[in-house]
Amino acid sequence: MEELKVLFLGIVQGLTEFLPVSSSGHIEIFKYFFNLTYLKNQGLLLTLVLHFATALSTIWVFRKEILKILENRTLKRNDFFFKVLFSMIPAVIIGLFFEDSISALFNSNILLVGIMLIITSVLLYKTDKTNPKSKDISLRNAFFIGLIQAVAILPGISRSGATIALAVMLGVNKTEAAKFSFLMVIPLIFGSIGKSILFYSKNQTLNLSPLLVLGFLSAFLTGIIACKLMIKIVERSQLKYFGIYCFVVGFVIIIYGVI
Repeated sequence: MEELKVLFLGIVQGLTEFLPVSSSGHIEIFKYFFNLTYLKNQGLLLTLVLHFATALSTIWVFRKEILKILENRTLKRNDFFFKVLFSMIPAVIIGLFFEDSISALFNSNILLVGIMLIITSVLLYKTDKTNPKSKDISLRNAFFIGLIQAVAILPGISRSGATIALAVMLGVNKTEAAKFSFLMVIPLIFGSIGKSILFYSKNQTLNLSPLLVLGFLSAFLTGIIACKLMIKIVERSQLKYFGIYCFVVGFVIIIYGVI
């Protein structure tokens, strides 16, 4: 039974990391309603593995774009790389100075998740109604997109949905907005994973069990599918359907949390 729960958790992570429905929000809901023994005993390690899997799936989908970025060695031609780094500043600051406060929010706080999902639904609906002017992503835009990415640390706010929404509202082409949204999070994920591994290894022994492998594979394969699907969804202005989903789930969770 634990195998099925970890498999399902991997699928949830892979789908919700890219689809604009908040992976952290859905993981919190999953933790609240399901009694997952492995998540209680090895929760941090499982979280690391699942995030590592979705980071690798992003790299796989955008491997050609990433290779082009790495091949462009001059500052002028490789400005996309520096825009990604610049966008990381708000999240790094919040992660360094407010980590304990943020961690306290990730404790099956489903009422907060419900409220944040409603906010996500509004952002997604607004994005579909916006006609971007095909502007390039400037350093200024990169910083603001990074700022909303930092806010999206809150469980229930979709990181991909929020960053794509703001980029489109700033006039960025929807396809480019989606690509930037997915690529900008890779350095943050690996930085967070590295920090967590150092913390984890000091307190516990790393043990790559079959359950972790199962979770990794389910998150990685599902992530590839979801990442490719999300790009098409953004291009076709179909985010409103996910907005409806987030609103319904958020409303139900709020009612459940109040009762």
